[in-house]
Amino acid sequence: MDATIKELIEHFKLQPLPVEGTLFASTYRSAESLPNGKPFGTGMIGMYCHEPRSVSYFHKLTIDEMWHFYGGDPLRLILLYPDGSSRDVIMGSDPLKGQNVQFVIPAGVWQAGNCVEGGRYSLFGCTLAPGFTGDIFTGGTQSELLKSYPDREKDILRLGLPGGETMMPEGFAS
Repeated sequence: MDATIKELIEHFKLQPLPVEGTLFASTYRSAESLPNGKPFGTGMIGMYCHEPRSVSYFHKLTIDEMWHFYGGDPLRLILLYPDGSSRDVIMGSDPLKGQNVQFVIPAGVWQAGNCVEGGRYSLFGCTLAPGFTGDIFTGGTQSELLKSYPDREKDILRLGLPGGETMMPEGFAS
């Protein structure tokens, strides 16, 4: 394993996120809650890398998610919209070359991500308000996504869930 990646994993105490696959650490959970008991907001740090393998498998949330790029190599987000369209977003530290340092993924959009080809690692964060709870997450299976997005077959076969569990474990909150 690359020494920098190992140090970052240890420094942030990164662990695999259930179902989705990203190495992550919860860094903020509001002390106050909404009337339904959910947190006002949450924040996390994540890292994509090739070894150990850390990617974000296709999933969607029921609320908007704000992404922030922190360091390393650019990352690629693959977005599949409810209307059948799709797009790639590159996040990185060079906004003058079209890289995003922040990006909002709207609720209901299938998303997946990985470090760009040839990159070592990508360090990023995500902020949600209201905050993340496991019940806002749905993982996307290859078979389900291929029906609506056949033109993204290569990405779906690589980053779609092969089957099995598509929901966060009961009571999981990052």
